[in-house]
Formats: sequence, C-alpha cells, structure tokens
Amino acid sequence: MVRIITAAPLAAAIVAFTAPHVLAQELTVRVSGIAEARGEIGCALHASGASFPTGQAGARIVWIKATAPEAQCRFADVAAGGHAVAISHDLNGNRRTDTNFLGMPTEAWGVSNNVRPSLRAPRFNEARFETDGSPKTITVRIAK
Repeated sequence: MVRIITAAPLAAAIVAFTAPHVLAQELTVRVSGIAEARGEIGCALHASGASFPTGQAGARIVWIKATAPEAQCRFADVAAGGHAVAISHDLNGNRRTDTNFLGMPTEAWGVSNNVRPSLRAPRFNEARFETDGSPKTITVRIAK
C-alpha cells in the first residue's frame, strides 16, 4: 500500500503560526493632564461613530485608578482599522462624564487626536486614528 502525503496541510500550518497577527494588536492609551490622583479614569475605544464620544453601546471600556499626572489604559486584541478613544476622569464614582445644565462637561475629558471643539462634542472622524495590526501607543490629554 502506498500512502500519498500532500504538503498543503503542512504549509497551511506553517503560515498560520508564522504570519503576523494583522487583525489583532495591543493599543496603549497614555492619559496625560490628570490633575489629581482621585477617582477613576475611563477609556472608551470606539470602532464607529454610532455612540462616540459619550455613549457606551459598542464601545470597549476600561476603568483604571486615577494617578496624577499620567495613567495608561490598555486594550488587547484591537482589530486593524479606524478607531477613536474618549477619556473621562470620573471624580464622583458614577462612571460617566458629568455635565452642567448647558451640557458642558464638569469633569476632565479628552479624545484621541486631542480634538477639543469649543461649542460641541468632538466628532468620530476628527478623533479617528488608524491601527495596522502592530502594537500602538497614543497620548490623550484631558482637561476640563
């Protein structure tokens, strides 16, 4: 009996183990401008503008203890493509950015690309950055 062995399964296995992970990466968000080491820093990673910047639907959210003057949020397995990050310094424990009667934030906040329009919320396309499958670090400065 003659057994025929093909190289296709072996080749597929080699490619699977040696190909770079182009669909997943780690994203590190350095948050600067933290005025006081009190409360929590919330980092929300958005893959679309549907709920950006204050909504939580579809966002991946990480909460960390606030440390002044800087902290870091990490997101694992981030798909390649366009994303935007929204940051909030929650001082009172309600895990949201509090606003005044005009809708203006009363707690420090920031978004990727450090976009800060004066009379409206930042738009997803203004804060959007690209990921390509390799580890990436961005810095977002928060302020009131």
